[in-house]
Amino acid sequence: MSKKQTVYLIRFAWRKAIMARKAAVHSCRNSVFTLKMLKRRYSKRFQTILPIFTRISAQCQYLSMSLLEQDELKNLHDLAQKVRQYTENAVGSSPFPTVIRGLSILRTDQANQPAQCLIEPALYMSLQGAKWATFGENRYKYEAGQALVVAVDLPSRGTVSVASSKKPYLGLVMELNFAIMQKVAEEIELPLTVSGKPNVRGAFILDLNRQLVDCAQHAVRLLKTPEAIPILYPGIMREVCYWLLTGPGGAQISQLMMMANGHDQRVIQAIHNLRNQLSSAIHVEDLALAANMSPATFYRHFRSITGMTPLQYQKQLRLHEARRLMIFSNAMVESAAHEVGYASVSQFSREYTRMFGTSPRRDVSTWRRS
Repeated sequence: MSKKQTVYLIRFAWRKAIMARKAAVHSCRNSVFTLKMLKRRYSKRFQTILPIFTRISAQCQYLSMSLLEQDELKNLHDLAQKVRQYTENAVGSSPFPTVIRGLSILRTDQANQPAQCLIEPALYMSLQGAKWATFGENRYKYEAGQALVVAVDLPSRGTVSVASSKKPYLGLVMELNFAIMQKVAEEIELPLTVSGKPNVRGAFILDLNRQLVDCAQHAVRLLKTPEAIPILYPGIMREVCYWLLTGPGGAQISQLMMMANGHDQRVIQAIHNLRNQLSSAIHVEDLALAANMSPATFYRHFRSITGMTPLQYQKQLRLHEARRLMIFSNAMVESAAHEVGYASVSQFSREYTRMFGTSPRRDVSTWRRS
């Protein structure tokens, strides 16, 4: 049967169904019977032609874009293909490190179950597929053409939500250097002020513009010429900082830069202290005193940036560090627990299981087997 005949049958079936629905006013039973018969009779032919309709719809959507949007989509697609080609030739598993310090590549061929991880300050670019991540009570989803910007070390729970073997999830991670960003902001005389009451958070989503995609393409091309990296990559990082500061997410980047002053800078220093002193017991009053803030103000600013309380933040950091020690340093459960500040191994095991979904020994054993 030709496509033309199949389309004709589909249209005929649709007209029959409309007529049957009109007749339902007089005979509901007859109309339901007719619709079921039409569905049974023509469903296979409809399934045959459905992929054609899907492709035509996608083509119409692409043609409805402006030339500028089509060009940006093509650049993003080209970058995704370069990244995919790199992963197919690379050794190891995702995340794939590169010869550029601070640049890594992500690839996942299927959607995964959510998992706990520690996310460091970086620009997490999504080139194909989609991911989501939660920080405390805040959830962020970023798809192809978007990026997650993280300003401080944040414990997170997330996963790849859209991926397949034909269209795997592809991402690019560029560590951010806020010292360079501060210098670029000073050189372009960017006023680091925002209107209204600032709502500073340690993470947010932005749309990738063409300039940021171009910078990422330059960085990926540099992987073929390692000798040029020390000379050219610092310039690429400066350009990334410039487009972040002046692009669509410039206002949010400005808020992050404001963390270098006032209360937020002191809160970030407290975050670094917690990161470096995991085994020490903490009290919010002591942290607030060191930051020269009242406990209530410190608590409010800390939760605004991290999405969690100081105690929750330290507990998650401790569990992540203990997991790292057991997996990469072959530490025993007891020694890892004491190393990060737990006096009770049983309490450590309970909290570890609650966070990672399995006991420490079983988790480490599973990770090593995989």
